[in-house]
Amino acid sequence: MKAVAVFPGKRQVRVIDDAPEPRLQSPTQVKVRTHEVGVCGTDKDIVQFAYGAPPLGSDYLIPGHECLGQVVEVGSAVRGLKKGDWVVPRVRRPCPHAVCPACRHGHPDFCITGDYTERGIKEAHGFASQFFVEDVAYLHRASDELRGVAVLTEPLTIAEKGLREVDRIQERLPWKMEAGRAVVLGAGPVGQLGTLALLRRGYATSVYSHSRKPNPKAEANEAAGAPYYSTQDITPQELVRRVGPADLFYEATGSASATLKALEALGDNGILVLTGVPARPEPLSMDGAALLKQLVLRNQVVLGTVNAADADFEVALEDLARFRARWPGGLERLITGRHPPEDYFEVATDKKGGAIKNIISFS
Repeated sequence: MKAVAVFPGKRQVRVIDDAPEPRLQSPTQVKVRTHEVGVCGTDKDIVQFAYGAPPLGSDYLIPGHECLGQVVEVGSAVRGLKKGDWVVPRVRRPCPHAVCPACRHGHPDFCITGDYTERGIKEAHGFASQFFVEDVAYLHRASDELRGVAVLTEPLTIAEKGLREVDRIQERLPWKMEAGRAVVLGAGPVGQLGTLALLRRGYATSVYSHSRKPNPKAEANEAAGAPYYSTQDITPQELVRRVGPADLFYEATGSASATLKALEALGDNGILVLTGVPARPEPLSMDGAALLKQLVLRNQVVLGTVNAADADFEVALEDLARFRARWPGGLERLITGRHPPEDYFEVATDKKGGAIKNIISFS
């Protein structure tokens, strides 16, 4: 079958036509025809060999961890899915160690050993191929109505998990914390979807990103009702004067310097949610004492969140339906390009300029 392949040893990225087509190996497995695969910053780092590990015994990794596919075959023990259903797969698989309470309790997103596998990222092939096989436990059914946007499910789960954790953290306060002010740092796909998730929950949400208006990302944010400000035009102090101190700061850039500078806009008792994963060193020059003083005296929390659990995927699919009802055409606006597999490297390395979200189409 056709697949995108990353060869770390050869430092090559190309489409191959002779990848073994997977077959069902157990009665609980499902064979899926890949429809679309989303491309994100993680994929950019993988095709530039910053990280990404092939499965044991393979000299290449099939990338792609944001996926929508259609069921073509089900094992004899599969329940709840049938041929023709649209499905979204989860990414991370648990480690094998009995000492890891997270994985043994169904939460590999909190794995403590680091020996998990991730499809398309770490020691397991991803979904940028014509077919894949997955256990039914890791698949989520998407409604036919979401066919055009369900590929956005996985990046939305980042916000769903982060906001679920925020709700738990804010239980520390001796009063009920209502949705307040939120600032999203970054206007890429993760930031765009995080903005919609925050607006849906009632946060007065603003976006603080690098590029000046006008640009497609700013237009998408403001069409949803989130004011957009450029870091080139206003400082964090000016941002506070315009929108007020943030109760929640949602970082979606992967830039350490930009995040720490913007942290000045976080208010008392506020939470900074970090979602970006920098792939390369970024030396910083900062007043560490002032940062610690701010965090301590203002009762602030810094939260790192990665991957997502099965419940987050279910909520993400529900939220996609809510977003489409509230902002008709808004999700479609985020998908600014669909490309053949042969364009994977150019798409992943941002050579298709001006896009918000690029998709690789296999059908």
